Amino acid sequence: MLEYRISDWDNAYANGVNIPRGDRWPEAWVTPAETFRSALLSAGRAKLDLAYGERPRNRMDLFLPEGPAKGLVVFVHGGFWLQLDKSFWSHLAAGAVASGYAVAMPSYTLCPEVRIAEIVREVAAAITEAAGLVEGPLILTGHSAGGHLASRMITTTAPLAPQVQQRIRNVVSISGLHDLRPLLSTAMNERLAIDEAEALAESPALLRPMRDARITCWVGGSERPEFLRQNALLANIWTGLGATTATIVEPDRHHFTINDGLADPAHALTRTLLSV
Repeated sequence: MLEYRISDWDNAYANGVNIPRGDRWPEAWVTPAETFRSALLSAGRAKLDLAYGERPRNRMDLFLPEGPAKGLVVFVHGGFWLQLDKSFWSHLAAGAVASGYAVAMPSYTLCPEVRIAEIVREVAAAITEAAGLVEGPLILTGHSAGGHLASRMITTTAPLAPQVQQRIRNVVSISGLHDLRPLLSTAMNERLAIDEAEALAESPALLRPMRDARITCWVGGSERPEFLRQNALLANIWTGLGATTATIVEPDRHHFTINDGLADPAHALTRTLLSV
């Protein structure tokens, strides 16, 4: 028998220090994101800093394909609800845009200025605004904290109008944080301020999926054990609640490279995302 117990919760969720040369990120994303954004802006296929709310970070970028869009993908960024914004991830729209989809990428207000429950409401507002700009099926994805926010949108308590939620055809949560309770034991919770009640109310794994929910939980094989566990957890629980689920562990990917496939229209991550 092999017993397992986590004694250092901060290390369990620490990515950069546990990845060789992990300090390269997020700076490594800046140039490819700027290059993609500039190229589509020059082509007249980017609408930047569209407002979806009143707060300074309530802004999103919308990237458009050539010709009419087949539908809309919304990518929600990560950063433990504490850091980063939409500008680091623009290049990840390339795979879906090349496949004929529009892609919206919102920023949102960060903790500790607001609580996670308020971020959930902001992301719902961004999705609603983007859905009003692009017709067709709605597809959601997000990385890490963004995976939490994307999967939260297909729960029965999501702050989305029924007509918007009913348009959602697929969700891919990438390295998603689906149960917030372990984060109560981390130092970062001094800024997140998650309490037991909020963890219970905002953890997708502790909520019921909406009717006809469809989700793929995708994680890198070289990620921290807690991200692998969180990935399997949501698919396992939601399978028992009637959702259509899949679990993918992509070999040789860690927390900072697991998103790379979204930039390639032929990559399995992009194909899975767009399999509507």
